[in-house]
Amino acid sequence: MDRPELRVTVVYCAPGCEDLTEVTLADGATVADAIGASGVLVRRPEVAAGSPEVGIWGRSCALTQVVQDGDRVELYRPLTVDPKEARRVRAEVRRRRSGRR
Repeated sequence: MDRPELRVTVVYCAPGCEDLTEVTLADGATVADAIGASGVLVRRPEVAAGSPEVGIWGRSCALTQVVQDGDRVELYRPLTVDPKEARRVRAEVRRRRSGRR
């Protein structure tokens, strides 16, 4: 008896780059299987070099997480700016524009 197939989308985005690949996998496949089947690490070696965090539909998960039909596997880039520091800078700019001290 054939195992059911799953259709999964693997996505990696960076400034000026969007890599979106749909793959078909056997039931029981993992996030790692989906990434390998997509070929994104071959097309984007900079991703493989950084050991990216991964997730499904915006929720972080392990490479061993089993995927479901219709899942969107995402490879995340590291943050280039600390979110707290960016917020402080934006607040300071707004404060200066409004003339407050």
